[in-house]
Amino acid sequence: MLTQLSFQNQLQNLTTNPEKESYLLAVSGGADSMVLLHLFNALQILNGTFHVAHINYKLRGKDSDLDQKTVEDFCCQNNIKFHLYEVSDKDKKPENSIQLWARELRYRFFKQIQEQENLGFLVTAHHLNDQLETFIINLSKASGINGLTGIPANDNHIVRPLLNFSKDEIYDFAQENKIKFREDLSNKKSDYLRNKIRNEIVPKLLETNDHFLENFQKSLFYLNQTKNFVHQQIEKTENQILISNLENIIVDKKKLHQESDLVKFEILKKYGFKKSEEIQKIFTAETGSSFYSLNYQLIINRNELIFKELNRKTEITEEELIVIQSFDFNENTIEINLSERIDPVQETGKTFQWEFDAEKLTFPLQIRKKKEGDYFYPIGMIGKKKISKFFKDEKLSILAKEKIWLLTDGNNAVLGVIPLRQDKRYILTEKTQKVLRIV
Repeated sequence: MLTQLSFQNQLQNLTTNPEKESYLLAVSGGADSMVLLHLFNALQILNGTFHVAHINYKLRGKDSDLDQKTVEDFCCQNNIKFHLYEVSDKDKKPENSIQLWARELRYRFFKQIQEQENLGFLVTAHHLNDQLETFIINLSKASGINGLTGIPANDNHIVRPLLNFSKDEIYDFAQENKIKFREDLSNKKSDYLRNKIRNEIVPKLLETNDHFLENFQKSLFYLNQTKNFVHQQIEKTENQILISNLENIIVDKKKLHQESDLVKFEILKKYGFKKSEEIQKIFTAETGSSFYSLNYQLIINRNELIFKELNRKTEITEEELIVIQSFDFNENTIEINLSERIDPVQETGKTFQWEFDAEKLTFPLQIRKKKEGDYFYPIGMIGKKKISKFFKDEKLSILAKEKIWLLTDGNNAVLGVIPLRQDKRYILTEKTQKVLRIV
């Protein structure tokens, strides 16, 4: 049962000394997050060391503004510092994957506020029903025991103190304490996978057993215990096959190959190698072969696997994908050096220097990975070509394809496949006056 005391106990289990910590609460205005906000506000042990963050995505017109007002009014009435992000025209919404776009946007905003205000923990209002939905989604993806253990209650300073309480318990608490909240009616539509599971599958499961959620919670506990045991055994195996961990990490290739597929996967996953095709190639590759993940180079040396950490100049994050925001048209030529951010030569062995007619471009320019349906008009070829077909014609390996970057414009059109081929629509002509050079 959700009470102030049971919530306080959960928070203490997650953070050890909640009265000494600082928090940023992610509050949407729905029942879950408004109950979370009410509980934090009621806890005397916190001494007011929490702020609130809200995103107005502008996706539901007046309803989005009313959500914002609900959260903002509560914070104003209770003297809680309120942080708002309002989506504007500069935040380009994708035609697809609105949910992914919204998630990336909010967590980027939360991180920014945490850094500015020196707030240690991000707190979200995920609850037990969310756990069940996530379990079903991961079950459908064959995600293994890691996926089936659900959403972690404390993961890298993101805490979820409502995770053991059901949706009904949260609604009952809101009603008993007369907590104002907003219902997002778009959640009633089954147009997304999670909504479909929430609206159509979960209700039928709950009808099968009055104690379904309680039993599900126990199952999660057992699964987590199993996961912890498996990881302990894998760690023991890893120590047994480890040859050296000084300058580079070196493991015994033959001994690792003799282990089960699960052990091989879990050990190689730590270094960024996750695909089954990739793992098979690692154990059949000749001496001298190299494989690359985001952070490691894996070198095959007879009966050794050598993991060498890559010395990247900067780690690419979502915020760093912009190559150039705009072109200073007072200049005749501007040069952008992409090697400061990625190593395009690493997988292909090719260098490149592209020159564009700046007046033909739509800014900002970005780099990103391939998406389904991407195409461009490659120099030296007739007409347009799908990026997937271009990769096939170039005989790129699975590993190489994953590490190729595309240069795109403000309309998401592909300007080139780095470092292999430039799009011919934007190249220099006799009439070109302003040049953008990408190297």
